Amino acid sequence: MAAGNALEFYDFITYAFFAVYIGRAFFPAGDAASSLLLSLATFGAGFITRPIGGVVIGSLGDRVGRARAMVLSFSLMGIAILGMVFTPSYAAIGVAAPLLILFFRLLQGFALGGEVGPTTAFLVEAPPAEHRGFYGSLQGASQSVAVIAAGLASTGLAAVLDEAALADWGWRAVFFLGALVIPFALIVRRSLPETLHHDGGGFDNTQHDIFGLLKAHRRVVVCGLLMLAGATIATYVVLFLPTYGLTTLGLPPAWCFGATLATGICGVIAAPLGGALSDRIGRKPVMIAATLLTMMLTVPLFLLLERTRSGALLVLTGGLLSFIFASGGGVMIMTVTESLPRRVRSGVMATLYALAIAIFGGTTQFNIAFLSERLHLPAAPAYYMTAAVVVAFFAVLAMPESAPVRKGALRAAAMS
Repeated sequence: MAAGNALEFYDFITYAFFAVYIGRAFFPAGDAASSLLLSLATFGAGFITRPIGGVVIGSLGDRVGRARAMVLSFSLMGIAILGMVFTPSYAAIGVAAPLLILFFRLLQGFALGGEVGPTTAFLVEAPPAEHRGFYGSLQGASQSVAVIAAGLASTGLAAVLDEAALADWGWRAVFFLGALVIPFALIVRRSLPETLHHDGGGFDNTQHDIFGLLKAHRRVVVCGLLMLAGATIATYVVLFLPTYGLTTLGLPPAWCFGATLATGICGVIAAPLGGALSDRIGRKPVMIAATLLTMMLTVPLFLLLERTRSGALLVLTGGLLSFIFASGGGVMIMTVTESLPRRVRSGVMATLYALAIAIFGGTTQFNIAFLSERLHLPAAPAYYMTAAVVVAFFAVLAMPESAPVRKGALRAAAMS
């Protein structure tokens, strides 16, 4: 079910790992640095189309059904990834190569923008109410699985192939491995029961005004966007840790890869644990604990890293921060989704998530790199992440409790 979210992070990690080779293949500028920058700029172009995909595909999930919207988003995602894999190099077809890559990255962004809304809406609506948190947390767990898979595939091929093979076809093979999940996921999605039921049991084919919907649910929208922004920045900073260890701390690649594995493994464990706990005690206690612990530990851990430059501490930091925030990050996505009315759930959630990723996810690594280099703040990622989580913390406080079990207890207490 959460294969689209997993494929998103697999794509992110893989592109970052092989950006140099992608630049050489499609953007043969006069120097290696310019080629790399063009490659990264093309990757970033996909963030532009995410909000559009969120509005279009997410709203489609509210009109014709979650399952159909999920099939559409994943199909477009598959076309984009396979298109990139099989696009000939600049040397073979000239300027058409970078133009095709740009098109496929824009298509990828559009598809990803519409993925989370229908998928999370389904995960809210399909399971029993008392287990929503656990099943909804699979979105977060899938991200961590993707981090592990991308790290193993990328470093594994890099270890067995020489430079020429990696540049020629090796990087394409890693993307193709990720694409193998597409046909299986499509089969599963086509067989899913539909969870969108309006009065009379049919679909709502009316055209929803997305801006009107956002205004009508102002509190959830504002708090939800701030929560998702904090979760996005925290996730991207933690994913940046291996690069931080390699470039800023000068640590050996083996330790940096270890940090990637620790981040993924701890996230896989923590996300469902946090989701299951939120089913028992409520969403807000889990989110508050996760944000508070992240605020307290992030800066001290980074300052200690800066002082010791220890590979073991890098692995510990990645694992610990991933475990803490993953336990609450998946709950945040679930909370925003289940706080929205069913008839607008997919579209509004998709739009909010796409905006959070486009505005904050797309700029996080540039911002922390800029702060680190220009302001000479090696611990800039920690300050940036902590500031974002502080904002998310206050948004969590302002958000109404959405767990069905906890809401029932609160109503009973109010009536007694």
